Amino acid sequence: MTSRERPSDGVRTITDAKALSAMANPFRSRMMDALTVDGPSTASGLAARTGQAVGSASHHLKVLSEAGLVQEAPELARDRRERWWRLVDPGTRWSRADFASDTAAVTAAYAAEALTVQRQFERVQEWNANAATVPEWDDAAFATQNWMHLSPTELREVADELIEILMRWSRREVPDDGVERESVFVFSRGFPAQP
Repeated sequence: MTSRERPSDGVRTITDAKALSAMANPFRSRMMDALTVDGPSTASGLAARTGQAVGSASHHLKVLSEAGLVQEAPELARDRRERWWRLVDPGTRWSRADFASDTAAVTAAYAAEALTVQRQFERVQEWNANAATVPEWDDAAFATQNWMHLSPTELREVADELIEILMRWSRREVPDDGVERESVFVFSRGFPAQP
């Protein structure tokens, strides 16, 4: 597997079509999200969390493992039959430009990105439909959009800064202060567009 590590933020840049193809499946994408939010899990735990059969979850874990996206966590097993899994990296990113000469990889990149956008949209719709039921969160939630005049280099700098902030907050030691916390989904995109 080929990939580049981003030492400043720990987010791996995917340069392998196999990893992109693995992420382009809705169940595998949800499993990776569950591992991000809940931490290491078994196939049965992931099956319950994502609404699929245990055999299907096991299959998807095998595909994610072969793509280098998850790995076994044998130290968490209570016996020889139990298999625990964790993410290899806290996050991933990719650029279709890295695959310009590989049409299968470009296709996989588009599919993975399309799935990601669809899931982001669905989460926003679900939040909007339910926000009024949790007013304390409705007041804290945010949405923003900005128009800027940037070069490609400057846009990369903006992306790096945003990723650094998000990774710092996601890696922080959660205080043991009695405050109730929920998993929170934050996403952003930046690309050239016209009004």
